[in-house]
Amino acid sequence: MSPRKNARAIERARPAARGRTRALGQHFLRDDSVAERIVDLLAPTSSDHVVEIGAGRGALTGHLARRSGRLVALEIDRGLAATLRERFESSPHVEILESDARRFDYARMRERLPDSAGRALVIGNLPYSVSKPILAALLSAGRGIDEMALMLQLEVADRVAAAPGSKAYGALSVLTQIACDVRLCFTVPPGAFSPLPQVESAVIHLRVREAPPVPIDDARRFATVVRAAFSQRRKNLANALAAGLAMPVDRARALVQRAGLDRDIRAEVLSLPEFARLAEASLADLASR
Repeated sequence: MSPRKNARAIERARPAARGRTRALGQHFLRDDSVAERIVDLLAPTSSDHVVEIGAGRGALTGHLARRSGRLVALEIDRGLAATLRERFESSPHVEILESDARRFDYARMRERLPDSAGRALVIGNLPYSVSKPILAALLSAGRGIDEMALMLQLEVADRVAAAPGSKAYGALSVLTQIACDVRLCFTVPPGAFSPLPQVESAVIHLRVREAPPVPIDDARRFATVVRAAFSQRRKNLANALAAGLAMPVDRARALVQRAGLDRDIRAEVLSLPEFARLAEASLADLASR
């Protein structure tokens, strides 16, 4: 293909790529000091296997390539992935995958550790529109991951780190905190990105727990009960459970009482141990049917 025709073909492809980027809510980090600060939260070494989510234009990728033993960078946009492959073609420990971060197998990261004493680390600037399903995929990997440093929309980061009793506290808070020690590290202004987002961002650090901080007999039932409890935030816990678990209100009230909770209590004030008791009571209720 002649250079002129090739240039026209590239130009025709650009609008589609930009459209995909906008659809994903993707804003590219351009502040190198912020990129370095995010990477420093995990401090990767030559013993570690790192997966980067949403590599984009490579703001984090360059820092990670210099410090990690093995780096897999996920980028869903074909054009961006191709550019990154060219940039890192002389770095055999770096692999650029054209991949959807919602479907990557994070649970098997430990199988590719460059050193048995190393860590499985995940880092990334998560596209706003798919940040919650990506976070759900990461949490489902369990101990397949050791630590994560993730940039999210500030509103989502606040929800992840929220404490009981706060307006931001919800199912996302509980299900993340039961699996990880959560720390909201710093906020990032819109000017650090291109194009500029209309909201602030924040970086959270997640350290995956070796075991939940409270006993959980059935993780799936625990998650089901938590989501049901927050399904109708304006209602008290019993009424929300009745709707979320499709059970009569009287049965839901008995379940709340069995967990040792006040009948008029609301889900947003429950601690992790109280949610654990509620899930245990729900299992006992199921067993009695």
